Amino acid sequence: MKFSIIVPFRNDNDYLKECVEHCLELDHSDYEIILLPDEKSKWKHKKIKVIPTGPVPPSEKRDIAAKHAKGEILAFIDDDAYPRKDWLKNAEKYFKDKDVGAIGGPGVTPESDDLFQKASGFILSSRLGASPGMDYRYIPKKKREVDDYPTCNLIVRKSVFKKVGGFDTEYWPGEDSKFCLDLTKKLKKKIIYTPDVVVYHHRKPLFKKHLRQIRSYGIHRGHFAKKFPETSLRPVYFLPTLFVLGIIFGWLSVFIHPFLFYSYLFVICLYLIMVFLTSLKTKKPRMIVLVFLGIIATHVWYGIGFLRGLLSKESEMEVRSNY
Repeated sequence: MKFSIIVPFRNDNDYLKECVEHCLELDHSDYEIILLPDEKSKWKHKKIKVIPTGPVPPSEKRDIAAKHAKGEILAFIDDDAYPRKDWLKNAEKYFKDKDVGAIGGPGVTPESDDLFQKASGFILSSRLGASPGMDYRYIPKKKREVDDYPTCNLIVRKSVFKKVGGFDTEYWPGEDSKFCLDLTKKLKKKIIYTPDVVVYHHRKPLFKKHLRQIRSYGIHRGHFAKKFPETSLRPVYFLPTLFVLGIIFGWLSVFIHPFLFYSYLFVICLYLIMVFLTSLKTKKPRMIVLVFLGIIATHVWYGIGFLRGLLSKESEMEVRSNY
């Protein structure tokens, strides 16, 4: 079974070099690596194919790569991630089931990340992350069937990719959610999450870059909640927005009844205790502070973004090419 590893990026960088070097060390004999920079790149290796695309979004780069791919399986990974040595070998066995259209695995925070990146990774992998219950995307958890998975570690049967029509380049981020929706609902194929198909994914550091990414995710998930409710209209995605609205308007309960106001204060205190107990798991003073503040900020930024996406018009949802 031949794999085509697909890596979209803008320009050569240190993370990309790390990604390619680890890809070349995979314990699988039959694969190629397709690199998609904006402009020409100097990579030269018998396994590497470079396809300059110009300044187009990642979704379009991946579609271009799929047209040139020789493998029967397309392995999507980001340029700021790198695979564990057994990445392809472990994924291959799941494709023996013809009903499986794609495989997803955790994107684990590397040990080499700095303190602010690790704080971001800890927040995402905690049960109180941006989307509670999505911690399996960031740390190995029990195998399961899913209907939505990000392209930083998504391995897809090429025949299924073609039937879906590739990624919808109208969206970024969010093209992966639309793709997975079509794969599972229209083609009735399975997406299997498995903890042994691992990549290591460098995080956006707290606070600015992390929150900018979180807000972007929230905007598109909010928009998808009304446009593609099959996989995005779920209570878990609304929780951060309900939290934000509760913070903003909950104090007004003091004018209604003292019991309601005390209940409001109780919920706030309970939330802060839960966040503090979660941050204590890091066991390092500086990390505790960063995670405590980071979780609260993450919920607020995601909640605001989700509400904006929920209230947005289609014309306002433009593809972002500044990845």
